[in-house]
Amino acid sequence: MKKLINSPDSVIADALRGMAAAHPSLAVDLENRVVSRAGGAMAGKVGLVSGGGSGHEPLHGGYVGYGMLDAAAPGEVYTSPVPDQILAATKAADHGSGVLHIVKNYTGDVLNFRMAAELAEDEDIRVVSVVTNDDAAVEDSTYTAGRRGVGGTVFVEKIAGAAAEEGADLDTVAALATRVNEATRSFAIALHAGTVPAAGKPGFDLAENEVELGVGIHGEPGRERGAMAPVHDLVAYSLDVIHADRPVSGNLLVMLNGQGGTPLIELYGAFAEATAWIEGHGGTVARSLVGNYITSLDQQGFSITVMSLDDELLRLWDAPVSTPALRWGR
Repeated sequence: MKKLINSPDSVIADALRGMAAAHPSLAVDLENRVVSRAGGAMAGKVGLVSGGGSGHEPLHGGYVGYGMLDAAAPGEVYTSPVPDQILAATKAADHGSGVLHIVKNYTGDVLNFRMAAELAEDEDIRVVSVVTNDDAAVEDSTYTAGRRGVGGTVFVEKIAGAAAEEGADLDTVAALATRVNEATRSFAIALHAGTVPAAGKPGFDLAENEVELGVGIHGEPGRERGAMAPVHDLVAYSLDVIHADRPVSGNLLVMLNGQGGTPLIELYGAFAEATAWIEGHGGTVARSLVGNYITSLDQQGFSITVMSLDDELLRLWDAPVSTPALRWGR
């Protein structure tokens, strides 16, 4: 294993110190492992909190800032943050208007965020939780009962965050988050596994001519192993699965996401194929993202996330945002 680390034990602490040094707009609590806005919670504004295992950067700390999250709780690599850590993030995000928890559908995340919400309620902080489950690949998986929460989480954080900045109340922001999740589907393919620093070896084995179709963001198995094929075929397979689950039509927001180890030149090639497939099926790519937005350490491959847009969702997507990982309009 070759990684730019001091030791597996210090990876997260070192990364958090680096985030603090690189982004003065963030307040990084190294003791509690909470990333929040440097200016603190805003009066009259609903707070947004998310979190999960580390290794998916820029998710979630990279989305803390104007127009998205107020605080994030990074756990150990591929491991949920603990309830006290989530509670600390919730308190950092609260200024009297309540807090929305955005939780990816993994058993540990769901349980720990639920416990943290109960602890917050004991301190008179109203919490509403929305669980993301946009993965069209499999119904149940290694860490999940039901569908996994993956790339759609980025869309939920952006659009719910924009509504919160406009002064929407907690129930309205939660309803929007739910609407975004329901309008979104994702699918991922891995070419090579990522390596968890503490494990020191790839998380799974693929033959030179194999890919994992429907892989999870922690390297969980997908629906089947398939043969390596041209990107045209791999993208078509992914969009066929998404389209069968929820029609790909009308105006769409499309994210062609790398998994941490895929060169951008290949991601743009994949996006070209995705655009051609979508247009060939009568859809329109109204907005897009291409790059690394929810990763799996150094895993090689890609994921496609597609959301159906209406006028309100498009307006909120276009609303100003200023975070380390997404920035426009300000």
